[in-house]
Amino acid sequence: MDIQNILSELKAEFSRINHAIAALEGLFSSESRRGRPPKSKAAALAPTKKRRTMSAAARKRISKAMKQRWAKWKGKSAPKQVKVAPKEPGRRPHMSAAAKKRLSELMKARWAERKRSKG
Repeated sequence: MDIQNILSELKAEFSRINHAIAALEGLFSSESRRGRPPKSKAAALAPTKKRRTMSAAARKRISKAMKQRWAKWKGKSAPKQVKVAPKEPGRRPHMSAAAKKRLSELMKARWAERKRSKG
């Protein structure tokens, strides 16, 4: 191996070590930094959250509502509002007395069975 090659490799290694030492000293320096800390390389490469998009129907609803607000504020007649039937809540219908009694009897039978199997 040629001495010049060895010297150039050692100098390059020396330079890399000096840069690493300077970076580490910069992290643990006693001087307080002012302002926002720099972003880490890992944070810069991390995927960002995708922004949610609004559906066309939602945009239309918001547009109509804003037009009505502006018309009211300006003193003009508001555009005709289309009445949409309100959605009914997703609740179950009330249970009849007979259904409640039947469920009660079934549960009592289950608990009695469980008590027998444990006892």
